[in-house]
Amino acid sequence: MAALADLIVTGANILTMDADQPTASAIAVANGRILAVGSDAEIEPLAGPETRRIAGEGRSLLPGFVESHLHLFSGAAELDDLHLTHVHGLDALTREVRNYAAAHPDAPFLMAQHADYAVISQSERVTRHHLDAILPDRPFAMMAADHHTVWANTLALEAAGILHGRRLGPGNEIVMGDDSLALGELREFEAFASVLMLTGKGRAGLGLSTGGEPDPLPSPEEREADRAILRKGLAYAARHGITSLHNMDGNFYTLELLTEIEAEGALTVRAKVPFHFKAFMETADLDKASLMAETYRSDWISSGFVKLFYDGVLDGWTALMIDPYADKSDWRGEPLFAPERFDDLACEIDRRGLQIAVHAIGDGAVRAVLDAYERAREANGERDSRHRIEHIEVTTAADIPRFAELGVVASMQPPHPPGAMDFPVEPTASMIGRERWPWSYPWRTLKEAGALVSFSSDWPVADISVLRGIKAALTRKPWADDMPGQSFTLHEAIEAYTAKGAYAGFADDRLGSLKPGYLADFVILSSDIEAVTPHEIDTLDVAMTVCGGKVSYDAATSG
Repeated sequence: MAALADLIVTGANILTMDADQPTASAIAVANGRILAVGSDAEIEPLAGPETRRIAGEGRSLLPGFVESHLHLFSGAAELDDLHLTHVHGLDALTREVRNYAAAHPDAPFLMAQHADYAVISQSERVTRHHLDAILPDRPFAMMAADHHTVWANTLALEAAGILHGRRLGPGNEIVMGDDSLALGELREFEAFASVLMLTGKGRAGLGLSTGGEPDPLPSPEEREADRAILRKGLAYAARHGITSLHNMDGNFYTLELLTEIEAEGALTVRAKVPFHFKAFMETADLDKASLMAETYRSDWISSGFVKLFYDGVLDGWTALMIDPYADKSDWRGEPLFAPERFDDLACEIDRRGLQIAVHAIGDGAVRAVLDAYERAREANGERDSRHRIEHIEVTTAADIPRFAELGVVASMQPPHPPGAMDFPVEPTASMIGRERWPWSYPWRTLKEAGALVSFSSDWPVADISVLRGIKAALTRKPWADDMPGQSFTLHEAIEAYTAKGAYAGFADDRLGSLKPGYLADFVILSSDIEAVTPHEIDTLDVAMTVCGGKVSYDAATSG
């Protein structure tokens, strides 16, 4: 007798991302895995008296979304901050900040997120003087949407001890004014880490800012507060159909908290957490990465990879370019690692059998990372390493084919290209320069050259919504009529958010597709995604998320 299902869904429009059976109408789940996929008639006999039945009602059922690049802990900690997306002009900024300050009279430090680089105007950068005029009597800072620049008022700079500047490592800068005082703009993590610690949520950002552990150790009450932050972030991800995530910062503390949440029975999303190697670390610190990989290797919580930053971002002129910026003819940016040292690190990480994921935005950084991966292959031999480059916002024609040649995953974000979703075209497009536009955010160019492209949001840098990301992937337009289109088809975009993300995380043998024996991770949408136009995709919602055979989000019962 066939095994009975714990849960079945019938009457759905299922896109399986399985080439052998691309579509179906019903699915059965037992013991956290997919029992069968097929027609209603094939699945109905697998239901017993205790089986939970869900009516598909013609809605789309897709593999659970694999969010292959986000920052869970810090993103969750920011959910209650002031958000400035689409806020432009000094008057609008003043109104938003003062209203937020009035609503939080007891907050010792006020923090805003998602400020545009041109929040004042296209020609005027924010300074502490602007922020002092808005809020002179309380420490206040705001983070750029890309999370690579912070602007702080004078009280915040004084409290952080950086009003008079501070010596920093390469690629980091406290912008100084003519009066030898900090101007308020803080570029990259070393520059603004001391400001973020003042927010009271510093432990949530440690995996990103230092890669280290909390010191002193959190009290039981602080530890529970941090678990609450993570639970909020996990619920937020599940609400958007995410069943698996690749965190792009991390430490043992994050893994420990997730393990404690799992022990409570409250882990609703599978999480992969790296060791974050910072430029000030020693090669011997990679022992910690190996230990994390050995300790955490389940289907729910795993490690096994090392995250590094090679450069910064375009809008802060901290991304590394081969040729100078179009609007800054004497500046190419500078790497966070000396190339020789980075090559040595890549060889050592690869020798340990660990995966490498590197933030590289400028074409100079992308080339340097590809060079390092090539050196690692030469030093250690070819293997299924699936090393990754994160973002790839500008590259070159010469480097495009190297992704497929070296087996490098192109981990990219549909919300990121200016004009595709929430980020304005300017000033970024002009900073890149027209001659580099054909090789900017080149998803389709890379895909057609044989690279494996996975999609994600980079939350909290961009909206976590996968449906909005899919819309952006389908509707993105070139910045000029004579530039190549980079948009994806619907099925390509879904695959990049599911099967390709699973591949990038070495989990394609058990998730990312809907087939018997795979982990029972799937999402049901509010309607049929194939029945709406690309521009209407963001009108759909996630109706239900199922992870490991259990409902992790149900719109019908959630507030």
